[in-house]
Amino acid sequence: MEHKDHVALLRPADLPSGGVWADLGAGSGAFTLALRELIGPDAELYAVDRDRSRLAELQRAYRTRFGEVESLHILPADFTREPDLLPLLDGALMANSLHFYEDKQSVLRRVRTWLKPAGVLLLVEYNTDHGNRWVPHPLSFAAFRELALRAGFSEPRLQATHPSSFLGEFYAARAGLNMKDPQKTKVNP
Repeated sequence: MEHKDHVALLRPADLPSGGVWADLGAGSGAFTLALRELIGPDAELYAVDRDRSRLAELQRAYRTRFGEVESLHILPADFTREPDLLPLLDGALMANSLHFYEDKQSVLRRVRTWLKPAGVLLLVEYNTDHGNRWVPHPLSFAAFRELALRAGFSEPRLQATHPSSFLGEFYAARAGLNMKDPQKTKVNP
């Protein structure tokens, strides 16, 4: 996939400009760059990944594409293990990162605690429930619909799909918080 394909997957989510966002499992930042293009220069972005070298690639690509890195915060960390890692967010992007976790509901519950009441979760995943050694635990959109509700999100909406020669197709989905869920988001400190 190219940059224009990443942007095309996220564009239908119709995101407002600005805000505070995190790309969880950012890697070298293909989707971080697409997100930044869509939410604009007034946004504050946190790129979280365990791999420092891939985050360094992201920082270089961000500077090349946008001419600055002041709005980008690089966090070399495991977002599933550090509860106070991020401020309250307007949105979180998980692009090809959730499929590395078997216990996806716990991961999504953690992500939920970082979102403001009107916060958004954008998910990009392979649209299959059968993985391989590189993508061990993918989840189809149908599986994500059920999982999102159990994890305290509203019913997700399918935003876009894109063919993949690797596992059929990618999809992008958007979900908000289900404010009737008993697990509340954390209070802004």
